[in-house]
Amino acid sequence: MLYFKSYKRSLTLVKNLQKQIENEAQNDSPPHQKREKIISFLKNKFDFQQSHLRPAAPSNNGILSKCQEYDAPDQARELGIYPYFRKIEGARGAHVAIDGRWVITVSTNDYLGLTRDPRVIASAQEALEKFGAGCTGSRFLNGTLSLHKELEDELSSFLGREDTIVMSTGFQANQGTIACLLGRKDVAFSDRENHASIYEGCAVAPGKTIRYRHNDMDHLEYCLKKFKDVPGKLIITDSVFSMSGDIANLPGIVKLAHDYSACVLVDEAHGLGVIGEGGRGVTDHYDLTREIDIYVGTFSKSLGSIGGFVSAGSKVIDYIRHKASAFIFTAALPPASVAGVSAALDVLMSEPERIERLHENTAYVKKGLFELGFQVNNNSVPIVPLKIGDETLTLFLNQLLFEEGIFAGVAVSPVVPPFNAMIRTSYTASHTPEDLDCILAAFSKLGRQLGVIPA
Repeated sequence: MLYFKSYKRSLTLVKNLQKQIENEAQNDSPPHQKREKIISFLKNKFDFQQSHLRPAAPSNNGILSKCQEYDAPDQARELGIYPYFRKIEGARGAHVAIDGRWVITVSTNDYLGLTRDPRVIASAQEALEKFGAGCTGSRFLNGTLSLHKELEDELSSFLGREDTIVMSTGFQANQGTIACLLGRKDVAFSDRENHASIYEGCAVAPGKTIRYRHNDMDHLEYCLKKFKDVPGKLIITDSVFSMSGDIANLPGIVKLAHDYSACVLVDEAHGLGVIGEGGRGVTDHYDLTREIDIYVGTFSKSLGSIGGFVSAGSKVIDYIRHKASAFIFTAALPPASVAGVSAALDVLMSEPERIERLHENTAYVKKGLFELGFQVNNNSVPIVPLKIGDETLTLFLNQLLFEEGIFAGVAVSPVVPPFNAMIRTSYTASHTPEDLDCILAAFSKLGRQLGVIPA
């Protein structure tokens, strides 16, 4: 990650630099020249360095020495452009309070605006009163409540699956499931842009993992051919990729799974509540419910809470229930979270207009960003990454957006490939037309000012 050295944290500094940049890049310069002038100016001004590539200094202090030597975040904090762990002091709709002021968030995954829905909160409060703050044990022993089983049955019915198991996080659902299913002689085929939880599961499992090029069916088939004689093959993909907002080519994956006798696991973290009939995900969108062997989901996006689940055939779920170490040795999802998710699922099923509003907001903002000159993906996914490229410029733009009242996400290497830094935005049913216009105005102003889009 590109960071900076020896500057005091100061918003005044950021504003002064903004004025200097305006002087460095004249408004009549072509956009690409303006952009290059700005990048050159920033790098010369900040004496940047590639901290993630810098070798650690020799040390005899043992295993913790790397912690003492790791100073990249400190460098960014000193400058005042460190973009992570901002403290949210309150929330209402698509607005959050940070540092004593309200800003519009475009970094949330609360796609349907259910996190603060009164019915969800009331259900969570009722469970809190009845069952207490936690389960103080794993599902395997004393941590299974009637609430867990009720939610599992509701999810199975909603998704048209035989059985479901609820876990404490979405990360755990992927990691635990893959780790227990992938045996020593088995092979997993995983999209290169899959979520980290999938790769953690593959890393823990004794089997072999092959990474195929992102959404590339030709390369996936090439990989499958190399292992065509292996009986145990599992193709794993996100349904919606969390950084790019791309939708997986599930029809292509299912065809190859049939051709090469492979099973398919789909992580619907960003598809559930967003795509498909009633928000049942990309699997439903392509009418492939019966073709997907394992459906993994999370409660931390559209359902507004925390937790994860796996839906599949009853024998598969029973195997995971008794073999997944990540599930067996983790405390159960707390009562309030379970009840809140159950209420959110009820709202999802009874109020399809929330998904319609989400799609309307997504289409509106994508059209606006495209007309400004940004490249956007042409689908209904509310994840809208804006590739800036240069990491220095991206971090600076993110801070200026915050000063304009827009709380956005930022992704730099190694989360994305080097020189592919992006402002990651996401939109919800809670955003009002006024919110969206403010967001577009901020991107228009700063994008032109920094040479990211044409003037």
